[in-house]
Amino acid sequence: MSRDTQLKERWEKLVNILSNQFSQGEDLDLDSIIYLIGVQELGKVHREFKKDEKLNLMHIAICRLLEPYGFYEFEYFDADGWPHYKVKEQLPALKAGEQSVLMKEAIVNYFLEREVID
Repeated sequence: MSRDTQLKERWEKLVNILSNQFSQGEDLDLDSIIYLIGVQELGKVHREFKKDEKLNLMHIAICRLLEPYGFYEFEYFDADGWPHYKVKEQLPALKAGEQSVLMKEAIVNYFLEREVID
């Protein structure tokens, strides 16, 4: 099985699992899944977030997802428990489709590590 085919199958399986758990079966989009990862990484799952906090949650998720690729490195948790990352390497200029594939691959790897999918 090609790498692209395997990624596509794993992505579809993951979207199905998360959509059934968090949106009554309506397919979650990429941004929604990134947001869920941010909430997971923060560890404060049972609270409401303000608009700016939601953007920060997505930033946390992106940093965490791209950390294994060498783009970010975890630095510390602040007094409120929010994780902070530093940039290790600038992201290359990617086309929108390439960004989407990179993020989907990183998300699939994140959930493979947590044994949500195989």
